[in-house]
Amino acid sequence: MQFIDQAIVYVKAGSGGNGVISFRREKFVPKGGPDGGNGGHGGSVRVCAEKQLSTLLDFKYKRHYRAGNGEHGRGKKQTGKNGDDVVLKVPCGTLVKDAGNGRVIADLVNHEEEIIVARGGKGGKGNAEFATSTNQAPRIAEPGIPGEERDLLLELKLLADVGLVGFPNVGKSTLISTLSAAKPKIADYPFTTLTPNLGIVRYAEGKSFTLADMPGLIKGAHAGKGLGIQFLRHIERTKVLVFLIESVSEDPIRDYEILLHELASYNAELARKPKLVALTKIDLFEEGARKKLRRVSFGKNVPVVCISSVTRQGINELLQKMWTALRSASRSSH
Repeated sequence: MQFIDQAIVYVKAGSGGNGVISFRREKFVPKGGPDGGNGGHGGSVRVCAEKQLSTLLDFKYKRHYRAGNGEHGRGKKQTGKNGDDVVLKVPCGTLVKDAGNGRVIADLVNHEEEIIVARGGKGGKGNAEFATSTNQAPRIAEPGIPGEERDLLLELKLLADVGLVGFPNVGKSTLISTLSAAKPKIADYPFTTLTPNLGIVRYAEGKSFTLADMPGLIKGAHAGKGLGIQFLRHIERTKVLVFLIESVSEDPIRDYEILLHELASYNAELARKPKLVALTKIDLFEEGARKKLRRVSFGKNVPVVCISSVTRQGINELLQKMWTALRSASRSSH
């Protein structure tokens, strides 16, 4: 299934039905009173979060959504039928924005959470509503009010507990396939991962978390270079970040600083999230060199784990540190 994380759609609520001018016409009541009914209300457009969905793909093929109009009123004080609502179903984690000014209308995180994005117009009053003691035969009625309309920007941000961050081809996809049932495309060249991958990681009995593999960042990603700017939004909701850095890099600390700068330049809050560093491809080193790598410092409170997805060395230690950081982050957010 194709991953689509942004879509622009046009929504229009239904207009209210018109009230009518009508008078009772009965055989023995030649001059009956007013009995014009009210128009029905127009249907509204709602956006609802659905946990079974994972992409905004449907909105690539259908971009216009219109709710039903209210029916006009009828004689005998009959109110017109209300128009049907339209519900747009989106994945949990979808931001709903006004496409014109960028204002956030709603952030739909939880299943079945919903928001009305275009309200239906009210039905107009029929002439029966205007009868008074001094005007017993009013010949006025109200038209229905038009429904609201607007362009919406739907923006999906993945809901993952842990996000993997790194340059292209550092082993993120290999790691997520090792830790979870997710099977991303894996190859030895940059930008193999063109879309975020989500996997469920089972830590222990009754203990699991979601892990997101982000497409590789490059220097300047926050300014639109490479693929990074398209996917940095997906890291915003993660509780813990794991920086994957090649152990064979000439300067692992410099690599880490570049990645951290890209995140902070996009959103300063990202740089303040709990962090781990996983030095990948450790199987390429002898034991003496591995011990030296473990002593590399990436800053205060940034644990370092040396791993190999090929030999599974350090994988259990990384899992344990991910779980510990996740538990700590969850407690501090409450």
